[in-house]
Amino acid sequence: MSETFLRLTNPGSAALADLPVLSFSEFSSQALRVIRERGGRVSAFFAVPQGAQFRLILVLALDQEGKLLLSATDTGSEYPSLTPDCPQFHWFERELFEQHGIRPQGHPWLKPIRFNQSQNIPGVTDYFTMSGDAVHEVAVGPVHAGVIEPGHFRFQCLGEDVFSLEISLGYQHRGIEKRLIGGPDKKSIHLLETAAGDSSCSYAGAYCQIIEQLSPGCRVSDRNQALRVVAWELERIANHTGDLGALAGDVAFRPTMAYCGRLRGDFLNMTAALCGNRFGRGLIVPGGFGYEVDQTLCNKLLPWIEKTAYELNNAADLLFNAPTVLDRFENTGTVSAETAREIGLVGVAARASGLQQDVRFCHPYGFYNQLPFPLASNNSGDVLGRAQVKMGELIFSMITVAHLLEDLPLRGKTPTKYRLSGNRIAVSLVEAWRGELCHVALTDASGKFSSYKVVDPSFHNWFGLAMALRGEQISHFPVCNKSFNLSYCGHDL
Repeated sequence: MSETFLRLTNPGSAALADLPVLSFSEFSSQALRVIRERGGRVSAFFAVPQGAQFRLILVLALDQEGKLLLSATDTGSEYPSLTPDCPQFHWFERELFEQHGIRPQGHPWLKPIRFNQSQNIPGVTDYFTMSGDAVHEVAVGPVHAGVIEPGHFRFQCLGEDVFSLEISLGYQHRGIEKRLIGGPDKKSIHLLETAAGDSSCSYAGAYCQIIEQLSPGCRVSDRNQALRVVAWELERIANHTGDLGALAGDVAFRPTMAYCGRLRGDFLNMTAALCGNRFGRGLIVPGGFGYEVDQTLCNKLLPWIEKTAYELNNAADLLFNAPTVLDRFENTGTVSAETAREIGLVGVAARASGLQQDVRFCHPYGFYNQLPFPLASNNSGDVLGRAQVKMGELIFSMITVAHLLEDLPLRGKTPTKYRLSGNRIAVSLVEAWRGELCHVALTDASGKFSSYKVVDPSFHNWFGLAMALRGEQISHFPVCNKSFNLSYCGHDL
C-alpha cells in the first residue's frame, strides 16, 4: 500500500484494509516526522495479537489541522523503542510490555504502570533510589485518608525538596477492555459508564460515537446532539466546581471550599433532573439521548443554573483575590510548555502550560461544530494556571448549557437498532473534563469488537504530575495533586 497514513476526522471510521501496515523503520520514521514537523500528538498506541505476532496501531492527532492519522506495523516480542526520540510514547510502551510482553529495546525506564507483568501485583516493582546522608524516602498510599481510590506515591527527598516522584497505580484494574471484546452487547455501555464514574457521560458519548460510526446510516438528530453537549458540559461544570473547592480546602481557605462543595451538588442534581442519576448514567445512548427533555424541565433548569452560576462566581472571586491563596498557587508545581508537549499532556494541564489543545476546538464533534468556542488557556503552567483554566471553562460551560436549554433544536427520531459493519476500525475523541478521551474499536467479519482500546486523559497526565513535583517542597504535593485531579480507575481500566 502506497499510503503512509489513514486519514480520518473525529469521529471517524474506515475499512481495516485501508489501514496502512508498514515496515517498522518506515512506521517509526513517518510517525516521528509527523510529530516533529506537523505537531502530531500520540492519542493511542496499542497492540492487537496476530497469532505469534502483534500488530501495533498508532493514532496521531494533528490539532492544528483537525485531522487524525492512523498507521500500523507488525512486530514480534521486541522492537526498537520510540521513547528516546519521542517521550510521548514512554507510558504507552511500558503498557505494551506490561500487557503483552513486547519489549521496546532501549526504553529508558521499563517498569510497570499498573502491575508487575509476572506477578500481576500492583506496586511490586523496583523504584528509583537516591543515596546520601540527608536523603530520605517518603511513601504515600496506596491507602489514603477519606473516601479516595488507591494509588501509591514514592518521593525521593533531600530535606523538604522533592528530587523524584514515582507513581504506582493498578489497584483499580478491572480488565474492562478485555470484557468489551465480542460486543457490543447490553453490558458494553454500562461497563464504559462505570470505567471512570466522574466521567460517565464522556465515556458513554465516546462509545456511542464509535457505535454510530460503525453503523451505516445511523444519524443522531440535532436535538439529541445538543442535549449531549448539555450532559457533557454539566459533567465538566460539576467536576471543575468540585476541584476549585478542593484546591481551596488544601490551602485552608474555607469560604470557597464550603461554597463549592455545596454548588457541586447543585450541578450534579441538575444532571439527576435530566435522568434520575447524578452522574448521568443512561443519559447518552447509541443513536441519541436516553431521556426526553421537555420545555417544563428546561424552564426548571434555567433559573437554577443562573442562580448557581452567580454563587459560583462569588466563591471563585473570593478564591482568586485572596493573597494567601495566590501565595500558595503561584509558581507552585510548574510544568513548562516544552515539557508538556514532550510528554504529551492533554486537557486542563496542557492548556495551563500554554498548549492550544482541546478536542472541542481542534477536533469538534457533534453539536460542538455549531458552537462558537473560545479556548481557555494560560501560560504559567502552575497550580494557579490550572485553577484559572478550570474557571475559564466553567464560565463558557455555564453559558453554553443555558443557551442550549433556551433554544433546543426540534425533536428528531432516535434509531433503536444497530448493526455494526465488519472488518472496520473507528476512532472517537471526546474532551472529557480532564482532557482528551480516546476510544478505538476494531470489528471482526461479523461486526463484533475484536479489539477495543480506551485512553483516558489521566493516562497522558499522571507523569505530568510527577514532573510538576520535581524541585518542589513535599508539602506542596496535595495542592499540586488536586490541581491535576487525575483518575485512578480511568487509568487502570
